[in-house]
Amino acid sequence: MKKEINRVLEDVLYKRVDYKKAILLLGPRQAGKTTLARQLGARLSSDYIYFNGDEIQTRSLWQSQQLTLLKQTIAPHSIILLDEAQMIEDVGLICKQLLDADLKKQLIITGSAVLDIANSTQEPLTGRKWEYNLYPISYAELYQHQGLLETNRNLDAYLVYGTYPEVVSDLPNAIALLNNLTSSYLYKDVLALTGLRKPQLLDKLLQALALQTGSEVSLNELAALVGADVKTIDQYIYLLEQVFVVYRLNAFSRNLRNEINRKKKIYFYDNGIRNAVIGDYKQPALRNDRGALWENFLITERKKLLAYNGFYGRTYFWRDKRAEIDYIEEINGEIYAYEFKWNPEARTKFPVSFVEAYRPKETKVIHSNNYQEWLTTYPY
Repeated sequence: MKKEINRVLEDVLYKRVDYKKAILLLGPRQAGKTTLARQLGARLSSDYIYFNGDEIQTRSLWQSQQLTLLKQTIAPHSIILLDEAQMIEDVGLICKQLLDADLKKQLIITGSAVLDIANSTQEPLTGRKWEYNLYPISYAELYQHQGLLETNRNLDAYLVYGTYPEVVSDLPNAIALLNNLTSSYLYKDVLALTGLRKPQLLDKLLQALALQTGSEVSLNELAALVGADVKTIDQYIYLLEQVFVVYRLNAFSRNLRNEINRKKKIYFYDNGIRNAVIGDYKQPALRNDRGALWENFLITERKKLLAYNGFYGRTYFWRDKRAEIDYIEEINGEIYAYEFKWNPEARTKFPVSFVEAYRPKETKVIHSNNYQEWLTTYPY
């Protein structure tokens, strides 16, 4: 694509600038955080200064004992960009010291690992930061950039290759880009921040999760499948969540007798990463997992739409012993239930047991002819 895709969060972040609170931008590596931070910095001031936590020079300067030198370095600049901040020890404390000094500077911090950057800034920056997640490019952003016809034309590509910025801007080279992305970045933060030496177990676990996309996941079954104990599996899934590879969807329940609510479903933040993990880039029409690709795509894109619009409700799936519903949103005491079908002609009936018990405000089937509005229009 020739023109840069506008990211929804840029205007949101711009409105948060007040030089008293840090802006914390979290998300997976290569999702566009650096580009967005630089665009925001340039929009605010032409003389912003940029630091990259992956670089030794940055880590040497961003230390508590170097605070005086750090202040001297940033003195001429009103906007301070700190990229990949999770690589810097005690980064939250250092940022707090800069904010406490009331230097009238806007701190913009990015990080690709929640477990470190969010935790290390949590206490020091309580009440002193605005925190947002940036995901790979959303369908809504693509729709705004390309229009209806091109996004429809590229739907199969998004289902197979995902929507990382580098990938959507160079679809002919998508496979090579995804293979490089998974080999270079997928485990980088997990390994760096936890001291895990061998990613083989993570590989096996990710493959198992990819093959179970859209199905309920049992930690016991996963443990047996990859040859590890349940505690380790739970820990590794947690770590993969913290670096924005996967996320969980919990079961909806108000403790009605026949509902089964202990299991969870696990989805990938990007279809391309999911397919890279299992080494399958066949087109949707040739696959027996098209339903799983469709479900992962819809739930993930809806997740982005809700997050960027400040959704404060909760999301679930539902099942009892006889029936299930793919996806539920609960907000302001109301329930909205959705089923996903690729085929617009597929007949779908919402379970009577669910409808009678919960009286949902809306029940709707999302299919390949009506998904666009559901992924581009925030309803609440």
